[in-house]
Amino acid sequence: MKNEQTLPDKQQKKLGISRRGFLKTITGTAAGIGMSQVFNPALVSALEKALEHHPVLWIQGQGCTGCSVSLLNSVDPSIADVLLKVISLQFHPTIMASEGKTALENLYKIAEEYKGKFSLAVEGAIPMAAGGKYCIVGELDHKEITMADMVKDLGNKAGSVLAVGTCAAYGGIPAAEGNVTGATGVMKFFKYYGIKTPVVNIPGCPPHPDWIVGSIAHLLTKGLPELDSDGRPTIFFGENIHDNCPHLDEYDAGEMSEKLSDAKGCRMDLGCKGPDTYADCYKRKWNSGMNWCVDNAVCIGCVEPGFPDGSSPFYEPA
Repeated sequence: MKNEQTLPDKQQKKLGISRRGFLKTITGTAAGIGMSQVFNPALVSALEKALEHHPVLWIQGQGCTGCSVSLLNSVDPSIADVLLKVISLQFHPTIMASEGKTALENLYKIAEEYKGKFSLAVEGAIPMAAGGKYCIVGELDHKEITMADMVKDLGNKAGSVLAVGTCAAYGGIPAAEGNVTGATGVMKFFKYYGIKTPVVNIPGCPPHPDWIVGSIAHLLTKGLPELDSDGRPTIFFGENIHDNCPHLDEYDAGEMSEKLSDAKGCRMDLGCKGPDTYADCYKRKWNSGMNWCVDNAVCIGCVEPGFPDGSSPFYEPA
């Protein structure tokens, strides 16, 4: 905390959030990144410099916008500081004031100006059936632009791609059994079209805001994070839920819950997918650290490639 005390007040005000809050959030957000020891004025300066040359373009396909809502629920720091001080977000259909032709022209202008340097955040699955016509995201020069068209174009120009949410990462709910849209995730889409741009999967239905902000902060300061075999940052998705569950001792003792309202007992017999799920939800928690799924119900494995089909029915044993 020594750096916090010696940081000039003027620089603290420039950041828009207190040094204490900034340190607390980023060292928590980027737990395991290896950056906590260098989150001092030098890193702050690096972030600010990176923002000038590393815009983020956020596009949306087949989804419920829940991933954007999760990001907007960032509390510490506030979403305003996240957007203004951590992420140079230049395009986002949900929160930007611009729309239509003006917005799309700006999107493609930035992509061309920062070709090979910007990060593309994709939310929602990409439908490939019917020529992509199941998801029209805009129109320019009297021509409809499908989500597939946009991801193909911007994906080739981006320096990196963030597949935000399970739908963008693996297809998710839009790709569940019975869908007719040919919905798929970014990596599979890129493989089909031979696009080589690196992809970072940030799954979750929705993903924790820390996972999103932390991954972007890592890209800005240290480049691509270490990824697991499913394309996820190991800093956030490297720990097994069951192995870190507060009910693990009860499981080892053979104490199983009979109903969700039971205060004690392992909930595996009630459908908990913790043994097959990897994420740090157990220590990061949700709603400003208030709780997480296992506090109230069971883990449904929403960060895994097989979700939701592989997790269904949610409340029956795997």
